[in-house]
Amino acid sequence: MPNEQHTGTPPLADLKAQLGDKLLDTGPELERLSQDTSRYRPQHRPLAAVVASHTDDVATALRWANEHRVPVSVRGAGTGLAGGAVSYPNGLIISLERCNRIRDLDPVNRLAVVEAGVIPADLDQAARAHGLFFPPDPASVEISTVGGNIATNAGGLRCIAHGVTRDSVAALEVVLADGTVINTGTRTRKNVVGLDLTSLFVGSEGTLGVITAATVRLKPVPPGTPRTFRASFDSIQAAGEAVTDIVNSEAQPEVLELLDAYSVKIIEEFYPSGLTVPKAAVLIGQTVGHDAAETAEAITAICARHGASEVAVADNDALLEARRLANPALSARGLRASCDVGVPIGELANVFRGIEEIAERHGRAVSIVAHAGDGNLHPTVEAGDTEEEYLAAEAVIVDISKLAVSLGGTISGEHGIGAVKHHELPIQLDQAVRDTQQAIKHALDPHGILTPSRAI
Repeated sequence: MPNEQHTGTPPLADLKAQLGDKLLDTGPELERLSQDTSRYRPQHRPLAAVVASHTDDVATALRWANEHRVPVSVRGAGTGLAGGAVSYPNGLIISLERCNRIRDLDPVNRLAVVEAGVIPADLDQAARAHGLFFPPDPASVEISTVGGNIATNAGGLRCIAHGVTRDSVAALEVVLADGTVINTGTRTRKNVVGLDLTSLFVGSEGTLGVITAATVRLKPVPPGTPRTFRASFDSIQAAGEAVTDIVNSEAQPEVLELLDAYSVKIIEEFYPSGLTVPKAAVLIGQTVGHDAAETAEAITAICARHGASEVAVADNDALLEARRLANPALSARGLRASCDVGVPIGELANVFRGIEEIAERHGRAVSIVAHAGDGNLHPTVEAGDTEEEYLAAEAVIVDISKLAVSLGGTISGEHGIGAVKHHELPIQLDQAVRDTQQAIKHALDPHGILTPSRAI
């Protein structure tokens, strides 16, 4: 339901008195906090931003916003691609960048308690000092935040082996719309007491509460030397068929990524790494453990059986670093309209074929970068920086989303819905499901102040 805003501009004096210089109502920092990395932009100026450094700051801000019916956007590092963190006209921004402490690292129980603004790469580095690592590995691992990853249930490169962010979350600290602070979950592996509120908040994109801290699971660093591998294909459909066979084989990679030829060419022009541009697509992956070399060889043998024209195995991460540069490289080249669909592994060849047909029908260049091992694709559509161009690209994206759902897939695998994909919800969710989600939101946020008209 729409948020119930009071008429006029609510007074900031009492909030300023409580938060002091943590409340910003003017200046370039307010403008920076108003945006994220998506193609969605603020429609009008926000009222103010709260740069929180403690859970109490978030609770104070939400009590005030709830009382005055002010819409709230929640922001971590602003790396989101779905427009979920973009500010509202006369709205309040809550920034969690400064809530960035690792409160506890427990190597015995393989747990860490971290605040929402912690950078995943920093947590991973701290864990590795104890022979552990943090499994979630989005391409933005060095610049995004743990809280943002949890709010969108981010995936990343290692999902094929370790699952999505939800699989690494044991408990949450959440501030509800009225300022109430709750704690969900436990530090134990098993827990069947009450409803699973932890899973409810993971992936809720700030619509049900503001995640301020999390207890996350860590894993032992695999022994031995990792191996990276690549395999070039003359047909993207053949690459998809190879992925299906790899996933169903005994040779399991930790990472299995796909880049089409167009993407590789653009990445190499943006940041030369020596990666050969394939005729159609290249698979890039990593294996770990004592048998990493043998596993990599087995995987490249599967690729060869599917017609791979060139295969190679190495003991460095250069290939994976090239993969992480895909988003900035494509954006710099004018491929700015991206999407985030997922399909069952067995449908990869069909979805690649379908995307090629859609691109040809619309007369638009489409690049494909994919977390192929879990069926999550990021097609990006060429678009000039005008409203008309974005609308034309959006029509391509809608057709790709419909294709994914027709194959048993989803309109978003990890980026979230936010504002950018909100209009696509009926493609995947029927009215009864959408009504159920809204009922849950109304129970936790009766005035509709938290991220209204986005995500659900």
